[in-house]
Amino acid sequence: MKITAHVLVKNESRFIWYSLMSVISWVDNIIVWDTGSMDGTIEIIEEVQKTIEAKVVEKFEFKKLNLKIFDEEKLRQEMLSVTETNWFIVVDADEIWWDDSISRLTGIIRTNGNKYESIVVPTINLVGDMYHYQEKAAGMYNFKGKKGHFNLRAINTSIPGLKSLGTHGQWGWVDADEKMIQNRDQNKIYYSDTPYLHATHLLRSGNPVSDRSVFKRSFKYKNELGIEFPKDYYYPEVFFRLKPDTVPNVWAPMTSEFKTKAILQTPLRKIKRRIFPAKVGY
Repeated sequence: MKITAHVLVKNESRFIWYSLMSVISWVDNIIVWDTGSMDGTIEIIEEVQKTIEAKVVEKFEFKKLNLKIFDEEKLRQEMLSVTETNWFIVVDADEIWWDDSISRLTGIIRTNGNKYESIVVPTINLVGDMYHYQEKAAGMYNFKGKKGHFNLRAINTSIPGLKSLGTHGQWGWVDADEKMIQNRDQNKIYYSDTPYLHATHLLRSGNPVSDRSVFKRSFKYKNELGIEFPKDYYYPEVFFRLKPDTVPNVWAPMTSEFKTKAILQTPLRKIKRRIFPAKVGY
């Protein structure tokens, strides 16, 4: 079984290097499409491509699109149409994998890929800074009876009529009957306890203005006090590898301004999510 990584980005300079380098040794092909970055993301991706192409993966496709309108349904479908492998993994630029997690996930695909249609994994969502994570109660995804921070991340391309459907925030993969993949035969959905670190609630561009210019990005940024990681917390290994000087520092603690806002907003957020659970999507 061969595996392709799908990476769709815009203004992701803070974490794109870590995201790509955390999976690059475990997949066969990588498709990276940039939809109009202006914050150094493109230069970082080109550096990755120059460094590893033909040495680690069989194919590294990098396309610069510079789109005025972001149509996720169309873009994801086009990525699927050029995918030549049995499986693909959706890798967003704010998702950083531990070596053990991505190794085990791809191992499941390579050894048992014929048994399953998709794979769901847990996520650890950062909030505030790299030193804090969001409580489990904030997770709103339901997969195989599990509720919390989860994501459908690996998909078998043999699913009949597999296609991309929906707008950003409500988008997903569906079958020929337009049934969401996660709602198909539950016995063919594998839950893999192979988490990744998710920076979805942090600034993802090194330039705050560029960050806010991304469609619906502001919906994800949260002034919230998270749970502090232990002092000896084991972060994904890629954070401690030698990296180009163009990769921004991600280790700055939350500012006093952020913390003040978070102190005021966090209690209200916790009450709201327990009394009025949010719907999936945004």
